[in-house]
Amino acid sequence: MTEFAAHAMQIRVYYEDTDFSGVVYHASYLRFLERGRTEFLRAIGVRQNDLHAAEALAFVVRRMTIDWLKPARMDDLVTVETRPAEVKGASLVLSQRILRGEDLLLTAEVLVAAVAGGRPARLPAALRAKFASA
Repeated sequence: MTEFAAHAMQIRVYYEDTDFSGVVYHASYLRFLERGRTEFLRAIGVRQNDLHAAEALAFVVRRMTIDWLKPARMDDLVTVETRPAEVKGASLVLSQRILRGEDLLLTAEVLVAAVAGGRPARLPAALRAKFASA
């Protein structure tokens, strides 16, 4: 399997991301991970709106496995790392991590499927090439 470089983005934890105790609420991590995947796509030159308009293609999360290791807290600056772990015909597996400095807070493996018209669709060759060069 090919080893891909990670895309990294930083997110500040705000009050709205936390529960009553100032710890990041578990569902807030889903938003952080989604932002990381979106920014990864932008970094390799893929705009989801353009892809949908040109190819009628969209990405949907098919499966997600998350391991919460340590909590993030209000005002923390966390880094969301995203890398493609495997590129398949109509889907890809993305490996994601959230860190606070060197401290690993969360790992996630996300299976993302390509769909068009509500049905699975093969990734276009040009798009597969972008993932391969990431």
